[in-house]
Amino acid sequence: MRTLGVVKRAVAPVAAVAVVLLAGAGCGGRAASSPQSDTAPLGGTQTSAVPAPLTPSVGVLVSGGDHYCTASVVNSPRGNVIATAAHCAAAHPADQLEFAPGFSGAAEGTYPYGKWKVRAAQIDGRWTTDQDDAGDYAFLTLEPDARGRSVQSVVGSSTPDWGAGPDQRVTVVGYPVEDHNPENRPVMCTTDSHRDTEVGAMMRMRCGGFWDGTSGSPWLTGYQGPDRMGRIIGVLSGGDTDAESTAVLFDAGARSLYERATRA
Repeated sequence: MRTLGVVKRAVAPVAAVAVVLLAGAGCGGRAASSPQSDTAPLGGTQTSAVPAPLTPSVGVLVSGGDHYCTASVVNSPRGNVIATAAHCAAAHPADQLEFAPGFSGAAEGTYPYGKWKVRAAQIDGRWTTDQDDAGDYAFLTLEPDARGRSVQSVVGSSTPDWGAGPDQRVTVVGYPVEDHNPENRPVMCTTDSHRDTEVGAMMRMRCGGFWDGTSGSPWLTGYQGPDRMGRIIGVLSGGDTDAESTAVLFDAGARSLYERATRA
């Protein structure tokens, strides 16, 4: 697990959400241009994470002023849904959570796109009941900002993919804990993923630098930069070390939760 400063999962009580298969899929969304000019290499196979350009649609979950997990915007009809790990969403009551896209900076950091209040959390019942790793994903519905805008209209999104296989070239973007990342900047890695031999519903990658805090990081295929995020096929949920990470492949269960989040 990769929550901020925590090695073992510590889950706060959150109501379980039943899984019901629903139809519908997202469409591609645009992304805002990055206010930073620095870039990270694209393509190839990396063995260690590198600093990422500011990626507007990826940010941190915040509770009580502290950030502790990564989350990202996924395309949705109302533009108000983000994806993260279930153990991140369950760590605090939904009404105490905010999403800060594009967060960066030492100490309290900066919030170039503001903070967006969480309205509701959809968490797989396998996680809330048994802390089953195969259900370690969640979708959160956000309130509009003070100007009535959806988060997606401001920062863009990736497109959810419910049927990808585990053997992929993926780009993963996340926020490591401040001890390993004092400027609170996102890091990224492009490498190959394969099916996890221990949990068949999961995929695994080997790339150093994904410390605590990167739980919830999107696993993207077809990534071409912050304004062309590609398709999200899962979110980082764990790994025994910073160099080996796992994610649950989005499937029918994930799609059901996403559909619930679009209506919340």
